[in-house]
Amino acid sequence: MRHKLKFGFSSLSPKAALHDFLLLTAGALLLAVGVDIFMAPANIAPGGVAGIAIIVNNFTGWPIGTSMLVLNIPMLFFGFKYLGRFRFLTRTLYVVLLYNLGVDLLAPFLPSNGITDDLLLNSLYTAVIGGIGSGLVYRAQGTSAGTGVLGRVLQLKTGIPLSQSYLMTDGGIIVVLGLVFGWERALYSLLTLFAWGLVTDYVLEGPSVIRTAFIVTDKAEEVAHLLFSRLGIGVTSWNGRGMFTDTEHVVLFCTLNRPDVGVLKTVVVEADPHAFVVIGQGHQARGGVVRHLTEKEKKSVTEQKSMAGNQADNVKKPVPPLVKKSRL
Repeated sequence: MRHKLKFGFSSLSPKAALHDFLLLTAGALLLAVGVDIFMAPANIAPGGVAGIAIIVNNFTGWPIGTSMLVLNIPMLFFGFKYLGRFRFLTRTLYVVLLYNLGVDLLAPFLPSNGITDDLLLNSLYTAVIGGIGSGLVYRAQGTSAGTGVLGRVLQLKTGIPLSQSYLMTDGGIIVVLGLVFGWERALYSLLTLFAWGLVTDYVLEGPSVIRTAFIVTDKAEEVAHLLFSRLGIGVTSWNGRGMFTDTEHVVLFCTLNRPDVGVLKTVVVEADPHAFVVIGQGHQARGGVVRHLTEKEKKSVTEQKSMAGNQADNVKKPVPPLVKKSRL
């Protein structure tokens, strides 16, 4: 039996716990660097306790990281209640300490005035670095606390994207920033907030790099055979019925890369000019390895289909025995 790690990683193997620990660490450090190099020097605050801390620093001179840590205490209690209790507290407390204290500890080693005076560059790179950091932390089942806790709760409870939840939880802070630093910086902060959410979603879900295809056809064998031979993709089929015409059809499903969409359309028209095709998009596909069968396997599949065909009349048309597994 594998030994389990404690303190929020009790259900994970050592390898999985180490993976999450590294993600949390990398994410927290990126967030701290983003504050020191881009956010604080430009007085751009895309909401959150970091934005409040920058505003407080402007009036009091208190260290930004320390102010963030104090402001995060009530957020930790809120997250403890709604986001997993001790599992949330352990992971998030680690991120909060490393992120908030890292802002103050790393500041002496980083350019005090940032690396650019361009507000647009500062806002965009704040979003990119902060979004990557937040995404890594979320992938490890943690948060950086702050108003991100509120955004995460909204996402889990309602299903709205993180980009929208950020706008809902941090909009008021940007308004305050506009009153303190001017509305131009508020506008840049709003741009940063929006881009931050998009980058976080990208890190969490990955790029939309695959396409899904639903094909309603009366020539399933021909279509499936051509798809495999031309594109090397697996196909899954099931029976369907047109509700308007009350006609039986076969529905084929497959996934493919974006550049192959044009080939798929050509193949389907070639095999069945009357087929109905719907192309969608997806973020990720896993499993469903496609490969050629050996001659022995082909013979076995053919015999099994032949036996099934003798036992039932017109159950469904067989898919050619060229595909071992589909991508469904």
